Amino acid sequence: MIIKPSRKLAREKRHYKLRDKISGTGERPRLSVFRSNQHIYAQVIDDTKGITLAAASTKEKALAGKLAKTWDKEAARAVGEAVAKKAIDKGITTVVFDRGGYIYHGKVQALADAAREVGLQF
Repeated sequence: MIIKPSRKLAREKRHYKLRDKISGTGERPRLSVFRSNQHIYAQVIDDTKGITLAAASTKEKALAGKLAKTWDKEAARAVGEAVAKKAIDKGITTVVFDRGGYIYHGKVQALADAAREVGLQF
């Protein structure tokens, strides 16, 4: 019988491989994405200091009130725009994109495209 690893463990393994290569600095922090079944989260992180510089998620009242669903592409676009606006307000214009082990497709791609449209460069 073939025993496959769980999808969560496979994603975490891909994420660890990515994190070996990607690190955020003060000049170019890391835009990290996490998605669950119900929500999507994005953070701009300075890994050298270990602090979060900007964050947005569909759990925020400002975003959740405007959205019909908190788990679709439209919600991902809204989170991407919100985190990009917060980062630009703090003077951050370039970031390193950390897709969190997820395939760059669908919600993750929508979040990244929305952040680029607002003005983040990566």
